[in-house]
Amino acid sequence: MMIEALLAVTLVGALVTFVAPNRIAGKLAFAISLLPAGLGLWLFSAFDGSGNALLEGELAFESRVEWIQIGEYTVSWFVGLDGISLPLVVLTTILCTLAIVSSWTPIDDRESQFYGLVLFIEANLIGVFAALDFFVWFIFWEAVLIPMYLLIGIWGGPRRKYAAIKFFVYTNVASLLMFGAFIVLVFSLGDAVTSFALPEIATAMLEGGPEAFMGVAGSTIAAAVFVAMFVGFAVKVPVVPFHTWLPDAHVEAPTPASVLLAGVLLKMGTYALLRFNFTMFPEQAEAFAVPIAAIAVISVIYGAMLALAQTDLKRIVAYSSVSSMGYVILGLIAYTQFGVGGATFQMVSHGLISGLMFMAVGVIYNATHTRMVTDMSGMADRMPVAVGILVAGAFGYMGLPLMSGFFGEYAIFFGSFGSGRLPYSQVFTPLAMFGIVIVAGYLLFALQRTVFGPYHLETDYDVGRAPLHDVAPMFVLLAIIIALGVAPELIFEMITDAVDPILENGGEL
Repeated sequence: MMIEALLAVTLVGALVTFVAPNRIAGKLAFAISLLPAGLGLWLFSAFDGSGNALLEGELAFESRVEWIQIGEYTVSWFVGLDGISLPLVVLTTILCTLAIVSSWTPIDDRESQFYGLVLFIEANLIGVFAALDFFVWFIFWEAVLIPMYLLIGIWGGPRRKYAAIKFFVYTNVASLLMFGAFIVLVFSLGDAVTSFALPEIATAMLEGGPEAFMGVAGSTIAAAVFVAMFVGFAVKVPVVPFHTWLPDAHVEAPTPASVLLAGVLLKMGTYALLRFNFTMFPEQAEAFAVPIAAIAVISVIYGAMLALAQTDLKRIVAYSSVSSMGYVILGLIAYTQFGVGGATFQMVSHGLISGLMFMAVGVIYNATHTRMVTDMSGMADRMPVAVGILVAGAFGYMGLPLMSGFFGEYAIFFGSFGSGRLPYSQVFTPLAMFGIVIVAGYLLFALQRTVFGPYHLETDYDVGRAPLHDVAPMFVLLAIIIALGVAPELIFEMITDAVDPILENGGEL
């Protein structure tokens, strides 16, 4: 019952924080968040699972109880962790704790509600990564949207209502498309499934797949469901051309919400693609490999080019996420151990690095009240510690060796270049690698303009060293980024153990 304890602590903590006095809400939320963070680290140290959660693996911390009956299908409370989901659960608990600390400076209104919503998001994110019954998983999936909508809409910037509504409409419509497609899939599997348990559905798909349903051939249903679910999850990732909601959401969101949005919420999309599309539909993934790889490469290049054209630091980091998620998609469609394993590793790595970058931009904004590259220069003289961490995070984005980004990108490129399942892999991979050059270009340009050179600031603020509680979370993230860069096997071994069964059913092991 450890997953239940993790969820209960976080949900109860959210309720307690929501009704606490504003003056103590921030410190209270931090103290409460240490409990799920500690439990997450304990789960990591005590992990004894093996294999893949959907493919007859040995789940860690498994719990299953029948809940309700919907017609012929049983809905169960079914949770458990494998080597893919556990690193993402730990990432969630750590980032939420650090995001709370990074909120102490910028959030000075309705603090209780703000911190309560952050903890509520944390609980539902844990549920997304741990749930193994589709209905339970979908409840957690949808429950994440509401608090993020409120965080953007209440505590965001001048165009916060527009950004919040755009975020909610895009992601909710995508969820409806995905939900409808999956329900059609379950019905088309006939007597092969009697519940919404994901392992049972995955087994039915791999052993026979859909039957003819309402006059439509089973193979056609499988292809249509694959495409519909891919589009639904691609909006969440997001990849080109479904990315337009992301920059607005990031720019208007308060810094802690941007940290969670880039650090964890985007990983919901890539995690779901791996769990559903690339685990349950290996034949359809191979059939659509070329267009998916093309989308991945376009996302890498186009996202990087858009970032290069920006003058707002937050927009630069936001568009760089589109580029980074393109790498993840390329690794997944490669269907090799290093490709899929590297993509999963990159989910964690990008969560850490993007969280660090958004925190650093937030600290600079707190001091200068501007994010525009053209409004400032020489920040290194006034904020040496914060700027030093920003520079380190930027090098992590560029794939500097001994930082987590290097190993994630190397594994993806190695796995995709040698993929036998991906046609033209030796064309797609070099094109994607060119994105690193563009990444270095826009990050070095932004750093040169803002942190180096003579001191200049357009706004009338006296810039000094950032408070300890602003830089401490960034130090923690930087330490983890370096630790995973030096010793990627800390999580890569458990990731590949969970990835291998997927490859045995349709990839290259």
